[in-house]
Amino acid sequence: MNRYCFWIVMMLLVTSCKQPEAIKSGANADATTLYEGQDFEWELPLTTVALGSCNRQDLEQPMWPFIVGQEPQLWIWLGDNIYGDSKDMAVLRNKYLKQKAHPGYRQLRENTMIIGTWDDHDFGINDGGKEFSKKAESRDLMLDFLDVPQDAEVRKREGAYQAFIFGPPGQRVKVLLLDARYFRDKLKRGAGGKKYAPNPEGDVLGEEQWSWLEQELTDSPAQIHLIGSGIQIIPEEHGFEKWANLPTARQRLFELLKKTNPANTIFLSGDRHIAEISKIQIDGMSGAVYEITSSGLTHSYESVGDEPNRHRVGNIIGQKNFGLLKIDWSKEKPGIVIEVRGLDNARFLQTVVGD
Repeated sequence: MNRYCFWIVMMLLVTSCKQPEAIKSGANADATTLYEGQDFEWELPLTTVALGSCNRQDLEQPMWPFIVGQEPQLWIWLGDNIYGDSKDMAVLRNKYLKQKAHPGYRQLRENTMIIGTWDDHDFGINDGGKEFSKKAESRDLMLDFLDVPQDAEVRKREGAYQAFIFGPPGQRVKVLLLDARYFRDKLKRGAGGKKYAPNPEGDVLGEEQWSWLEQELTDSPAQIHLIGSGIQIIPEEHGFEKWANLPTARQRLFELLKKTNPANTIFLSGDRHIAEISKIQIDGMSGAVYEITSSGLTHSYESVGDEPNRHRVGNIIGQKNFGLLKIDWSKEKPGIVIEVRGLDNARFLQTVVGD
């Protein structure tokens, strides 16, 4: 089934069923269609989500057959979706087109909903932030790559953050994709072998995005909340890019989660060319918050060794990988399994949320 036919079938499914009650949550208060601007609803329960990052369009891409084999309903890009690294938008556009034409990725697009956010290399500049002069033009190219409609709300504002709702009442998954590039303050150079040091005065999201995020989390009716960020949120010790380099912003995020207490919160991240699962208990939240970092679709940090992360669950993975979330709605509380897989569908990590 090609992508056009897939969407026709999905539209028929939605219009043949009773429309879900409008979601009374922030920007989603008037969402009643499959994809109306940024406000997205999907009637079918979401049971399989795949995700990944760090994908060079000019390298061999061996992971797609194994991702497609998992039959995910949803694929989430978590940044470095291409390696653009240019202020020339024609260069970025051609690299996106090259990736979009890849046979393995085309096969995924035929039967899988695809959404995503970005990191630095697809943003256009290594480790870049709000100072990048071509960020607006680059943002539009990424949204084109993701087939975001021209009338989507995300195209009417600064930044690339978006919200999505999947599933009927009682089986809802809310996906919030943060933009950790467009508004991010400059990083502070580190010492003693660490690339970056904490900058307590720096921000990640910018005030408009913070306000949007609070609206989306406040009184959210979803049973599961997936929050995507190109850079890692929970890990603290390593010296590379991460939210902990801007500790006031990281703490602000945790305080917001404490205030809104969204059910079953899982962070999704990329960037690092490794994979790992982290877990943290935020005071005031009813359950632990997990993070799956899946990074290295085409290249990875195979000699990573034992990088410290006090929050890690299981091992650190240096092989090429993709992430997988499996959701079981058969019981009163949803069962969520987090996995990291690699070539030949080798399972590197598995964690049951709540264990």
